[in-house]
Amino acid sequence: MLRWRLARYVVASASGTVVDLASFLVLFEAGVPAVAAAVTGYILGMVLHWFVSSRFVFPDRLGAPGWRRGSQQLLFAISALIGLLLTAGIVWAFEQAGSDPRLGKLVAMGTSFACVFLMRLLVVFRQP
Repeated sequence: MLRWRLARYVVASASGTVVDLASFLVLFEAGVPAVAAAVTGYILGMVLHWFVSSRFVFPDRLGAPGWRRGSQQLLFAISALIGLLLTAGIVWAFEQAGSDPRLGKLVAMGTSFACVFLMRLLVVFRQP
């Protein structure tokens, strides 16, 4: 079961990542500072990620509308914030080291994926 959930999460993450990375690249090329572009892209990707994750990856664990779902949305936002902080920190570190921030963004995406998936599996969409 975990294998299939992870496979579906990869699809959800890929959809969010397309929005995230495309937004980052467009904003960065338009002159927006790298960290601001990375943060904006991440937020846009996470909005899509909530809808795909809650309906496709964890539909059997989605809380009923009201308090339960609101709690999940808050925990999802907190997990996204942790991923966002990882993303911003890694992109910043790469930029400070004189490396290409786009490479930092790729490293951040992998790190954030692993950490956030575990938080969502074990905390946000935990079994009732």
